[in-house]
Amino acid sequence: MADTLKIASWNINSVRFRIEIVERFLKEEAPDVLCLQETKTVDETFPADAFRRLGYSYQMLNGQRMHHGVAILSRIPMVEDNRLDWQANGEARHVGVRLENGMRLENVYVPAGGDIPDRTLNPKFGQKLDFLERMIAWSETLSVPTLLVGDFNVAPLESDVWSHKQLLDVVSHTPIEVETLGRLQAANDWVDLGRHFVPPPERLYTWWSYRAKDWAASDRGRRLDHMWASKDVAALAVGHTVHESCRSWLKPSDHIPIVTEFRL
Repeated sequence: MADTLKIASWNINSVRFRIEIVERFLKEEAPDVLCLQETKTVDETFPADAFRRLGYSYQMLNGQRMHHGVAILSRIPMVEDNRLDWQANGEARHVGVRLENGMRLENVYVPAGGDIPDRTLNPKFGQKLDFLERMIAWSETLSVPTLLVGDFNVAPLESDVWSHKQLLDVVSHTPIEVETLGRLQAANDWVDLGRHFVPPPERLYTWWSYRAKDWAASDRGRRLDHMWASKDVAALAVGHTVHESCRSWLKPSDHIPIVTEFRL
């Protein structure tokens, strides 16, 4: 029996369109649990059989037609799924489960927030900030071992973006988003596992725009994808990997998978 638990998170940007690279990743890395964001499909058309063939027979889905959508696929049992409406409009942006070891696993897709960092001119930006405020209120009530993963759509640190100065007014790195995410982290004293294993100011990105002709050469990345652990869960973490090579795979997502391994 394995003495570690490997959990992966990936904004796949359409699971049906990119099922081939998901299968490749599962075969090569074999995580015990995979959390997906932006699946972009209703539950009825989710490619469940493809995951079952690879041993991921436990599946918790929260899908939506053409937009958003989250899923947790697992080789180990999980129970008590829930779907929290932090967007307050019914969008499929969260699914949570409890694993056999008692850990809560919460998978979230935070809204991108549009292009203008002003809630008056751009209601989507206000919705994003309100979403994070609801997460803060939820976080303050937690009392069980919890791992919070997903696409937070915020790169909080200067070393989480290719140019802090040039992105200060760009949604995902604005001061108000960084401040709000900081309050979310403080609300449960979350440990940012990415920066626990890769301390700043070391470069750490998980997303590169499709607009770049050569994403690797320009390297204008941002760290939008995160894994945060309550202190009891963080104490069990033994490694964190950012799979940057996946950005060069056939029909890639603009995000890459991140993986943390925990001692059982």
